[in-house]
Amino acid sequence: MFAEAIHQTAGIGVGVFVGTLIGFGLRARSGKTDGLVQGSVWKTAVLVGFAAWLVAAVVAGVM
Repeated sequence: MFAEAIHQTAGIGVGVFVGTLIGFGLRARSGKTDGLVQGSVWKTAVLVGFAAWLVAAVVAGVM
């Protein structure tokens, strides 16, 4: 059941990852690097994408 929820919500994690990568990438180019995980856009995007995927999978698994 939970494995099915993980597969169904993978697009959410990927979408949030790409959006975060683009948004924070543009922000970091302008010199605003505060709020990034260890000063890295890549690490921040991976962490936020995984967190969104996990939350979406839990919500889909509960419903």
